[in-house]
Amino acid sequence: MKYIYFLFFLFSITLSAQVLSERERALLKDEILADRLDNLLPQLMDRSEMDMWILISREYNEDPVMRTMLPAEWLNARRRTIIVFYRNKEENTFEKLAVARYDIGKNITSAWNKEEEPDQWKALVEIIKNRNPKKIGINVSENFGIADGLVQTDFLEFKNALPQAYIDKLVSAENLSVAWIETRSQKEMELYPTLVKITHDIIDEAFSSKVISPGKTTTDDVVWWMRQKVTDMGLETWFHPTIDVQRNNEELKSHIHSFSKGEEEKLIIPGDLLHCDFGITYIGLNTDCQQHAYVLKENEVEVPEFLSEAFKKGNRVQDIFTSNFEKGQTGNQILLKSLEEAKEEGLRPSIYTHPLGVYGHSAGPTIGMWDSQGGVSGSGDYPLYYNTVYAIELNATVEIKEWKKDIRIMLEEDGFYGENGFQYINERQEEIKKIIH
Repeated sequence: MKYIYFLFFLFSITLSAQVLSERERALLKDEILADRLDNLLPQLMDRSEMDMWILISREYNEDPVMRTMLPAEWLNARRRTIIVFYRNKEENTFEKLAVARYDIGKNITSAWNKEEEPDQWKALVEIIKNRNPKKIGINVSENFGIADGLVQTDFLEFKNALPQAYIDKLVSAENLSVAWIETRSQKEMELYPTLVKITHDIIDEAFSSKVISPGKTTTDDVVWWMRQKVTDMGLETWFHPTIDVQRNNEELKSHIHSFSKGEEEKLIIPGDLLHCDFGITYIGLNTDCQQHAYVLKENEVEVPEFLSEAFKKGNRVQDIFTSNFEKGQTGNQILLKSLEEAKEEGLRPSIYTHPLGVYGHSAGPTIGMWDSQGGVSGSGDYPLYYNTVYAIELNATVEIKEWKKDIRIMLEEDGFYGENGFQYINERQEEIKKIIH
């Protein structure tokens, strides 16, 4: 696949964070979807060596992959919806067919006349026979939940309708499903900087005196301010935000405490090191960011130097990690190499990065989990490809002598990996924000 994406980074500088109207969003979403189906999907089918891909879902129980293929005016599948993609590489043809009563928007054409053939399964089998594919990909997967969307009832009915010769051609479409979910198009990457800028702008406002009054504002107050801000802007969030506190008179909590979201509501006071985890959903894409802020004490005008130096160590772990992004390397290989290099520099890293895109915790190479720093079987063995987006999520544990304890610099920023290497989509945090009161 040949995409030239480096220009999209210019958009992060020039684009305003204006949220489109519902109608404008729908038009853009359908434009992006048409481009992906017509131009990206045939390439992915060739790469996966899959000439036929069949997706089957019923209303309100949609295959996660099918959900990403529905047009803006389809909020759910209808009745039983069956989509057939057929790619004839030799003749360079590509068909997008729906074994359904309706066209699926303007992209996928209905190929079933119920009056002529009342049995939907027989109509599907006829389409298969007429094309005689070498492989029939179905969405079953052990390693990726997003690629495992074919439910048992639909699978058994489909299998019962198929002649044995075609049953023998059924294969997992795992690689194709993951490729579809993880690969970003040029049109999507023109949009992505706007999403990340909106996310950063909301965090900036949340971590300011406009929202936080030390001694009065609680961590939950900030969380719900963020949720309300997202709603007021006409956006959505794909997970409940968190705000947590590290301070000099409290022991550093364990990873399991941090990731269980068990942080109790706290009153924010001067001298607190704040941390947020926050993301939004907009026009079918997602963001995921973690940043830090410090509440200045009465006699302070800057963030204490010892905290600034600790933050630099978090940035350094990011640099080591993203420098190891190399096409074809698995998530586990990137993880272990990065951890080794960071430890050689005397850092205390933990890396738990995940693919990001049409889903927040998306499909693609898992690069560590907070409780699996030795690698992740299955999804961690999947290789890195170009034109993919990641939430660069990690932390560095740093000893703070002034506080006589360790703190954890927990960072997460959204980045793109393409033929020109890795780049942050809308820069990254390199200094702790200061909250003046």
